[in-house]
Amino acid sequence: MKNMQSISIFAHGFLLVMLIFSHPSSTQAQEVEDEREFDYVIGGPIGPEKWGEIKEEWSLCSTGKMQSPIDMSNPRVERVVNPYTLNRNHKPSYATLKNRGHDISLQWEGDAGSILINNTEYALKQAHWHSPSEHTINGRSYDLEIHLVHMSNDSKIAVMAVLYTLGIRDSFLSMLEANISSMINQKGQSVYSGIINPRDIQTSRWLYYRYIGSLTVPPCTEQVVWMISRVIRTVSKSQVKLLREAVNDYAENNARPIQRDRCK
Repeated sequence: MKNMQSISIFAHGFLLVMLIFSHPSSTQAQEVEDEREFDYVIGGPIGPEKWGEIKEEWSLCSTGKMQSPIDMSNPRVERVVNPYTLNRNHKPSYATLKNRGHDISLQWEGDAGSILINNTEYALKQAHWHSPSEHTINGRSYDLEIHLVHMSNDSKIAVMAVLYTLGIRDSFLSMLEANISSMINQKGQSVYSGIINPRDIQTSRWLYYRYIGSLTVPPCTEQVVWMISRVIRTVSKSQVKLLREAVNDYAENNARPIQRDRCK
């Protein structure tokens, strides 16, 4: 009889253990749901208005005096028409596409060249896309914006940007479409893309807007040199759709709202 009771107790205990391990707790499920640190949901708990409150090191997102993006009519913006103020020395190098969840990033692994601004050299590190555009011109938003992020030896940042409107397919994006398609909703996935020439990203060397601003994602670091091409390029509707489908749902519209100057 005692043996039967022991067997019964063991069986019930084994069943309880199996139930515990076969059904994830609500805490575990919540951790999966909250894997991102920020998003672009306006009015949401971790949306753009809240970025500066999420982490102490992100406080500039709320308190910074020179935040980006802005409209090109802002007094901070200078219209440049001198071809000698920006020397673009980009060159082909090995690169990898990465789905960062909030955007698709093309990261160069070797020496992809640099740009020279006021005798300071900034090495090209990566490029990524925002849709719709983050910067606006006379209040108009465009369908896509690419950022080419550069960094100097002393960690200063310079970003070249190009705005796109719907029209003919962008030839640079066309080369990457197959790889981007393979990482739809695959946050963290990387795809080796071979040798990529950043000069294939068409931009203007001497017609651009320039101003001092910030990164448009946390930690919203300031003193970033921005150069936005005044020549608007074209991109197809399907290419914009692909970039939006590839990222997480919360980042399909991954543009930070226009920032108002806080220095007044």
